[in-house]
Amino acid sequence: MEDSNTDRKAKAPFSGLGVLEVAILFIKPGLSADFEKAFSEAQKVISSTDGYISHQLKKCLEETDKYILLVNWQTLEAHTEGFRGSAAYQDWKKLLHHFYEPFPVVEHYAEVNQS
Repeated sequence: MEDSNTDRKAKAPFSGLGVLEVAILFIKPGLSADFEKAFSEAQKVISSTDGYISHQLKKCLEETDKYILLVNWQTLEAHTEGFRGSAAYQDWKKLLHHFYEPFPVVEHYAEVNQS
């Protein structure tokens, strides 16, 4: 049986990675280890979403309890409507949202075509 994540990734545009979601996450002081543990579960939720391509979670070296989350989506709507409108998003929220202070600003970026 083929992995459905592999199937979704194969459908991604070859000229780029679609839309990049960027979120800077400030975790409540002292809760980073708990956040990382919860994120290991939450990443299973997001990676099973239609339109998901890949993600990275990076921990800041200069500021304790600060992370950046980068998620590649096939389209903006895959994130804003598909994932956020899904039952899976409720699981994501339950796992992660209580760690944030303040709540993160999420932005989306598209590749600049260079000739």
